[in-house]
Amino acid sequence: MKQILLVCSAGMSTSLLVTKMEGAAKDAGYEAKIFALPFSDAPRVLEDVDVILLGPQVRFQKGAIEKLAAGRKKGPIPVEVIDMRDYGTMNGKAVFEMARKLIGD
Repeated sequence: MKQILLVCSAGMSTSLLVTKMEGAAKDAGYEAKIFALPFSDAPRVLEDVDVILLGPQVRFQKGAIEKLAAGRKKGPIPVEVIDMRDYGTMNGKAVFEMARKLIGD
């Protein structure tokens, strides 16, 4: 099972996006754990996730997250900022497909 982490600031709107992404994963028959955490909590789960997607509101943290992701014991993982339009419209399918592409599935 792949794990997709969304990094956000507070988590309110991102939790709605997680729900929509879970629906897209289910529709695709894809087993994934999709969850959101604030930036400060992300380092504690780095060893377990397969991709990190940043909410547009925390895109300025991309460099810091990439540095953490590159130093992971299991090897580096992809980090990308969610498209602002997809985030704003809560397009769970598009964001889920972005995660799959980054994972290499």
